Amino acid sequence: METPDAANPSPAPIRVFVVEDQTKILKNQLKLLEGHPELTIIGTALSGETGLEEVRRLKPDVLLLDLGLPRMSGIDVTRAVKAELPQVEILIFTIFDEEDKVLEAVKAGASGYLLKGTPADKMVEAIKEVHAGGTVIQPNLARRLLKHFRVGEAPAAPEPSSARQQEEPEGKKLSTRETEILQLIAKGVSNSEAATMLTLSKATIRTHLEHIYRKLEVTNRVEAVTEGLRKGLIQM
Repeated sequence: METPDAANPSPAPIRVFVVEDQTKILKNQLKLLEGHPELTIIGTALSGETGLEEVRRLKPDVLLLDLGLPRMSGIDVTRAVKAELPQVEILIFTIFDEEDKVLEAVKAGASGYLLKGTPADKMVEAIKEVHAGGTVIQPNLARRLLKHFRVGEAPAAPEPSSARQQEEPEGKKLSTRETEILQLIAKGVSNSEAATMLTLSKATIRTHLEHIYRKLEVTNRVEAVTEGLRKGLIQM
């Protein structure tokens, strides 16, 4: 007879690699992540070049990547990793005055970003979020980041949601629940927070997001929100 633990084994820890060129900051990050059984740190690097070599060798689940690296920048590393190892999720560490660089990193394939100094529990939650296929865009920068994505679009007043939805083919229309979830993520709400607010499971939220992405023909939360805004389906 199987024991309960054998019947329901714990999931394997998320394999995390960290790239940070400041030794003091790196040590602090590692200290914050210690003691969390959901994670295992499989390696670190102090430069983008070394980080890329090690990521190629170790193939982590999640790469925590400093944006402001010398020589080979975090954006360059992101492009290289996503080109070669698209399954590796990338979470950028940044500071307030790097918004343009954050934009480029997200366009290059990063799954989100954290501000330096983020508490340990938020870091762990963000790692779990991107590993599960989500995107981490913090509310205090989400609106400004979205404005960057909308630069260059032809100016046009968004149509009312109801009118826009009527024009869409049946298979492309967002359901009421999907629109509700899209509005929440536009405010920077995480999958876990949305699940709590709507009394749903995180798996259900992920399923709804997959449907939203497919219907809007996008690949991540930032693109979904931007497209939702452009079509007038949601408001900021």
